[in-house]
Amino acid sequence: MSNILVVGSMNMDIVTRVGELPKPGETIHGMGSGLHIGGKGANQACAASRSGAKVDMAGALGTDVFAGDIRNGLEKNQINTQYIVSKQGTTGMALITINASGENCIILSPEANYRYEEQDMKPINWSDYDVILLQNEIPGRVNAKVLQLASEAAVPVCVNPAPMTGFDRDLLGHITYLIVNEVEAEELAGVPVHDVDSARQAAQYLLEQGTQHVIVTLGSRGSVYLDRSGNWIETPAFSVPSVDSTAAGDTFIGAFMASYFGGTELKESLRYATAASALAVSAAGAYDSIPAQSSIRSFLNQVET
Repeated sequence: MSNILVVGSMNMDIVTRVGELPKPGETIHGMGSGLHIGGKGANQACAASRSGAKVDMAGALGTDVFAGDIRNGLEKNQINTQYIVSKQGTTGMALITINASGENCIILSPEANYRYEEQDMKPINWSDYDVILLQNEIPGRVNAKVLQLASEAAVPVCVNPAPMTGFDRDLLGHITYLIVNEVEAEELAGVPVHDVDSARQAAQYLLEQGTQHVIVTLGSRGSVYLDRSGNWIETPAFSVPSVDSTAAGDTFIGAFMASYFGGTELKESLRYATAASALAVSAAGAYDSIPAQSSIRSFLNQVET
């Protein structure tokens, strides 16, 4: 069993389904709304836990009613919440609109996530973990401090720099595992990413910036992996109906890290994570759509027979 620390965001997602995404200035009728636990940090923690990892979550919640709902939701998924701090005010929120084909638009309001500070991490014993997961929905200075403390403890760090706004490229040289989608890869590498070959070109550039391992996820085209030793793995996607893509990337990351640091071979861990993200895409919601290990293995058994 892998032992994973997620330092990152926790949000309450307010999700509305529509036939078509609204145009600027247009008012449309929704087809139903709901409240769901989200945030890239919480999603990745849930994905790792449901794939069998022991997971601790660190970050900040507000003092509103959503804070208790999120904490309870994490604990129901066997995620340790002792390193989550409370900050006066509102918990992070995301306003998500999803159209009939599963595409989404998201407005993120960080709130308590951006009030998380370096001193809030003092109780954490970094050497307890096999790997640490980071995103870009908490202050950049906190992520930089995590990378420093993890390096001092000789613990690898996986970074998903989403959303890209404000991401410090100087951090690339301190990242063990960088996982990005095609849009993020293009922005970081300055290379248009539209297929496997261009993804490999972008990954090579990112390795040259000091990152040790790069995974570029390509949606319906699967993913590519490249490391500084020249190892190259192309993993095809599974064909599934697209219902809601909101947490697909987070599911891939959490499932991959749980599998790989749990002792599974690299190529099989990538295939496992790809199956996990396929199941997430084919179900509604973010946090709620993240599959359990048993469901992922059952899916893999079905597609292999």
